[in-house]
Amino acid sequence: MGHEQHQELIRALHECMTACNHCYDACLQEEDIKMMTNCIRLDRECADICSYLEQAICRGTPFSAALTSVCAEICEACGNECKKHAHDHCQKCADACFACADACKSA
Repeated sequence: MGHEQHQELIRALHECMTACNHCYDACLQEEDIKMMTNCIRLDRECADICSYLEQAICRGTPFSAALTSVCAEICEACGNECKKHAHDHCQKCADACFACADACKSA
């Protein structure tokens, strides 16, 4: 999977990573932080795998199929958790996560 052929996936990964990092930081500022624990945890997992996969694709990883499968699973889990919360940052993160999961599945 060369990075030239996968610009859409790379864009989705980057946007998801950015949304998850923003959501993570915003969740830490919420009044009931205990309620946000799973969201915070999944934001970190998702941001990390998206960042890693973006870099791996750009260097031509031979593990792209396995990594995109795992990334899609994590993105869906994060999106499902974020959807549970009414905060704008969570809803925007969920949208980015679902878009990235779809891009991973299409890769």
